[in-house]
Amino acid sequence: MPAGPDPTINGLRFVVTAGGTREPIDPVRFIGNRSSGKMGNALAAAALRQGARVTLVTAAPAPAAQPGLDIVAVETAAEMHAAVRAALADASVLIMAAAVADWRPREVAGNKLKKGADTLTIELVPTVDILRALRDDGAAKDVFVVGFAAETEHVIDNARAKLDAKDLDLIVVNDVSREGIGMGADDNEVTVIDRDGTVRAIARAPKSDVADAIVRIIASRVR
Repeated sequence: MPAGPDPTINGLRFVVTAGGTREPIDPVRFIGNRSSGKMGNALAAAALRQGARVTLVTAAPAPAAQPGLDIVAVETAAEMHAAVRAALADASVLIMAAAVADWRPREVAGNKLKKGADTLTIELVPTVDILRALRDDGAAKDVFVVGFAAETEHVIDNARAKLDAKDLDLIVVNDVSREGIGMGADDNEVTVIDRDGTVRAIARAPKSDVADAIVRIIASRVR
């Protein structure tokens, strides 16, 4: 059953990110990933159901408009960083569920690249690390920050390392090498790790149910 309003987070502003960013190569091509935005959308919906106001910063198709939901459409990691930073001004919680591209082309071609050469070399440079940048410039000060990690090996160890390196309050990790969960799927199965070391497993379920469970955990931590 969907969760009802939670007095702990009723009226609080949540900022949620969704989708996979697209880093342009030329006017028609980009570097991206398999993220569909379903988990981020589910988290935004869960927070709304539990009484929060939500700003959804999304690189995926946006959900239908509804009361309490503000939608900011973005494409690149840089655009998402700027939008999240602006939205944090009156936020209490940030949930970074988007799959942000790690790399972008150093140069973007002004015209469509044509076939012809046997090979094509594109120099890549790192995109902005949004969570690290927000912490370093103080934009997320006093905001409860939740990160996501999509891993294929050493899942818990890698998630704990990310939790520490980015000074997160909570991290949600899933094993995207497993069939039927994670990117593009309708179901998910995750482990939630708290800064104090508490580990909570959320069994495989539709993403809406997993999102409700995650938001309930967040509510228990912001009390």
